Amino acid sequence: MELWDALKRRRSVREFDTERDVPPEMVLQLLEAAILAPTAGDRQPWHFVIVREAKLRQAVARTALRQGFIATAPVMVIVCGEPGRSGARWGTLLADVHTIQDTAAAAQNLLLAATDAGLDSCWVSALREDELSKLLKLPEALRPLIIIPLGYTLRRPGSRPPRRPVAQVSTFMG
Repeated sequence: MELWDALKRRRSVREFDTERDVPPEMVLQLLEAAILAPTAGDRQPWHFVIVREAKLRQAVARTALRQGFIATAPVMVIVCGEPGRSGARWGTLLADVHTIQDTAAAAQNLLLAATDAGLDSCWVSALREDELSKLLKLPEALRPLIIIPLGYTLRRPGSRPPRRPVAQVSTFMG
């Protein structure tokens, strides 16, 4: 699939086929795409937690604010940030900003790679970080920032909501 096709085809899916699994090698390929993302100072402040077990997926879903649908995906990737990695280079002032930006770039790579591989996904960032950290027994250095459910949709979403025109969101200067 060409990049432009993946950009246009990628949609947030909220109904996953519970009968179709995602092969482990496919998940590894998506993680490879994620770590190719750019990062401030090449600090790569990310860590990925892959959740497959149904009871744990349900528990993770309870930490996502009103987004229980994510438990139906056969795989979840929790994208975590490590502010200390960024802070070691940029200081604490920019550590959180760079960590969030860098993990967001990695998540976008993963989403596009999933689309390219024929998978469906959704970006979920409304979550209770502390609760999810405890559930996953994450080290204190990691912040769970994004949950990406992965699988195959039961049905494609309708047409994409309209995007704001480039002219409305851009300013061209000299």
